[in-house]
Amino acid sequence: MENTQASTKTPKIKMDFKDGKYATGRRKTSIAKVWLKKGSGKIYVNGKLFSDYFSSDNHKMQIVRPFELINQATEYDVKCSVKGGGPTGQAGAMVHGISKALVLFDEKLKSTLKTEKLTTRDSRSVERKKPGRKKARRSFQFSKR
Repeated sequence: MENTQASTKTPKIKMDFKDGKYATGRRKTSIAKVWLKKGSGKIYVNGKLFSDYFSSDNHKMQIVRPFELINQATEYDVKCSVKGGGPTGQAGAMVHGISKALVLFDEKLKSTLKTEKLTTRDSRSVERKKPGRKKARRSFQFSKR
């Protein structure tokens, strides 16, 4: 009997990030641990290529945006560990982490990334549900009779 789970598991990416930089990015309830180093432009998320991990083209475009702004799309390798939230929050957390790590590499990039608001944590999150209401603000349907 062959173990099917072992054959479907993706191999762990072994990349040396000793000379790289580390930053943490956050968005909604997602947390992204990002390791950045000089390389050939490969981006790995949880052991997979980011194009395989994210199905939406919008998320893929959002992740590469910090590199396109500094005109160095293929100069850095990224290894990222993301947990919590959904794809939108995870992509946002990755962008935040990548931007912070890029600033650690080169302080001159800070002004470029800051004008696009990529180094700032986006603090918007889901509002909590209130008692006596159907959702956070939506009330129950009013019945006159």
